[in-house]
Amino acid sequence: MSKDLRNPLARARGLGSAKEGSGHWMVQRVTGLALVFLTLWFVITALGLMHSDYATARETLGKPWNAVLLAALLITSFRHAVLGLQVVIEDYVHTRWLEVASLVLIKFIAVLAMLIGVLAVLRVALGS
Repeated sequence: MSKDLRNPLARARGLGSAKEGSGHWMVQRVTGLALVFLTLWFVITALGLMHSDYATARETLGKPWNAVLLAALLITSFRHAVLGLQVVIEDYVHTRWLEVASLVLIKFIAVLAMLIGVLAVLRVALGS
């Protein structure tokens, strides 16, 4: 028998919506839509560079618009991935400390990978 003498409604209070789910949902949809166009641009650019030499590829990626779009693709991809993984972790990891640790680790890895990717794009774009 349960030692909690509160009724089910009292136990459920405070566990409901924090009014943040719709923002998370919207950001995930916007990043998904942006990824459609950015991935399409990337595939077209990559196919155009398929039989090119290294210098041509570096010159193409060194153009400002291409560098900005590639950086946007990296940032948007990692942001979208973090949002999706966050939902999975929040839904399926039931131990609080493990949930928090997983979320922190995923966000740390994503930010680190984003920085490395954007710095690599900048290095190619600036020619150093």
